[in-house]
Amino acid sequence: MIDSPSPQAADAVEALDEPRLIEDAGPALRIGRTAAPVLRDLGLRLVRVKISAAGGATLQVMAERPDGTMTIDDCERASEALSPVFDAANVMAQAYRLELSSPGIDRPLVRRSDFERAAGHEAKIEMATPIDGRKRFRGRIEGVETGAEGVSVRLVILVDDDKTEAAFDLPVAGMGEARLVLTEDLIRAALRREKAAIKEAKRRPDAAPKVRAELKIKPKTNPKRKAAVRGEADTPAGPDEGETHGR
Repeated sequence: MIDSPSPQAADAVEALDEPRLIEDAGPALRIGRTAAPVLRDLGLRLVRVKISAAGGATLQVMAERPDGTMTIDDCERASEALSPVFDAANVMAQAYRLELSSPGIDRPLVRRSDFERAAGHEAKIEMATPIDGRKRFRGRIEGVETGAEGVSVRLVILVDDDKTEAAFDLPVAGMGEARLVLTEDLIRAALRREKAAIKEAKRRPDAAPKVRAELKIKPKTNPKRKAAVRGEADTPAGPDEGETHGR
């Protein structure tokens, strides 16, 4: 007799495997494809990979659990798992700092569930292809639908000197970037979710995880290029960085 998975377990796997509808480009896309299966084995989903020149070179991997949370322990586990994989794959040609972080409050929106959870909140969306002659939109997310052209997001924006509203149905396949706008309503909603997560964690035998924290980031040197990393200074986390951990 073969036991079938419970509905809860099946839902958890489905949420973990939900595809990103908005992906990175260039080297970040390649690195993300290396990171995604490693994160999945830890019960995490890749949100975004970003390469910047901060501190010489910084490789930021943004991840989360399917419910949108990310703890310090999650960051530590992900950092420890990704470091040897990145070394073996030689993902960067120079010395770099590996940084693991949560999506943050004003998070990128990359999956259908991200847009669904963001309903009622304000977002900035930049289209790769223009809609009615414009690429940049900022407005309130009203809903998400699936049609003949795939998933689309209804965005309500203010027009005519902010006196009237207009609705746009924006195809996610045509989006270059989408992220939430940091507002007081969004902060309050995030605090409510955080309190609920901590309360739920206290019901489990293990201790409640710390949700907000910043950990120092150590330089990561590519083993094939012994580049020296000097004069590094810790940089305060930006609003999109969330909880971080690096090696």
